Amino acid sequence: MLFPDYQGGSIANLMSSIALAMGGWESGYVPLAGLDSERLGGVRNLVLLVVDGLGYQYLKDQAPDSTLFHNTVGSITSVCPSTTASAIPTFLSGLPPQQHGLTGWFTYFAEVGSVLTILPYTTRLGRMPIDERILHPRQLSGVTPIYDRLSAESHLVIPDWIAGSTFNRAFTGQGKIRPYRGGMQGMFKGIQGAVNSAKGRNFIYAYWPEFDSLAHEHGVGSSEVAVHLKTLDQAFAHMTERLRGTDTLVLVTADHGFVDTEPEHTLRLSDHPVLADTLMMPLCGEPRLAFCYVHPDRKDAFESYVNQELGEATTLFSSEQLLAEGVFGLGEPHPRLHDRIGHYALVMKQNYILTSEMPGERPLSHIGVHGGLSSNEMHVPLISMDLTYDC
Repeated sequence: MLFPDYQGGSIANLMSSIALAMGGWESGYVPLAGLDSERLGGVRNLVLLVVDGLGYQYLKDQAPDSTLFHNTVGSITSVCPSTTASAIPTFLSGLPPQQHGLTGWFTYFAEVGSVLTILPYTTRLGRMPIDERILHPRQLSGVTPIYDRLSAESHLVIPDWIAGSTFNRAFTGQGKIRPYRGGMQGMFKGIQGAVNSAKGRNFIYAYWPEFDSLAHEHGVGSSEVAVHLKTLDQAFAHMTERLRGTDTLVLVTADHGFVDTEPEHTLRLSDHPVLADTLMMPLCGEPRLAFCYVHPDRKDAFESYVNQELGEATTLFSSEQLLAEGVFGLGEPHPRLHDRIGHYALVMKQNYILTSEMPGERPLSHIGVHGGLSSNEMHVPLISMDLTYDC
């Protein structure tokens, strides 16, 4: 079990380094250890490419001869939970869940009495879109887009089907969205276009989602994912060659890594009615790290059942313990964070998952999963290429 390293080794610290280098904003988190802050602060173009789902150990094991791994300077940790819904807001705001308050794909927002899926910005029940004129995503989070804090020009190279979403618009701020289509060639063309278009110092955030999608569907250990990574690596190498001599520094990282689950390690709440009867709300968070809201008079029954029946599959924490140990971040927490992490957290062991379905939802069928605190999920690569010179 691996907790995030917010003392200088997490994606929040990476964003602190970027914020200081491109605008002098102090996020409250120390800069990432091991990055050349002087070079970061002097480069004309700083590119941050986030490859959704690319774990450090996977890259090391599966692609040791790749351009990406040859330029890997180490590993850093994701946030908790190690999931897109909590990590992408860190890339967009510079702050971890302790401050932005978004704690998983399914988050309970007590102030509106509802469980929402924050990235598609819908209700969980019925997947109904939420009108941002009534409830804006930044009302729920309370943080400012990092692009509003930078003195450099900012560009976001994002798939066209994400670029115009309610959530994405809410956290773009003064950044210029450059939507792309046409797969990875479209993305790399968009990055190159953003580098060429800037008149002064320039921060470019780019996001690639397909590694994650394939890992969910086929498993991160599948041939489909291995072939995809090889293609991505080749396209990345070609782009960096084209950018040589442009005074550009390219950083690559990820929001989380993956583990592959299997049917015998898939636990469904419907198969545990005694456990379900102790809960006052649906499970929230992630299948690899579930936040549980327990009836006050059934806490003993909840703890007893988890310890006796699920001890092989999960580690039980009080959510207050995780908060006190700093797994969501450091410093003053979001005023609603206590509401959004439940009374207990079930951190799944090995490759177990715990799922439940609300009316209208299909049972989870993912092979590749994430959100937990294993090393494979938590450690992501830090890749750095300085393209200042032509050679």
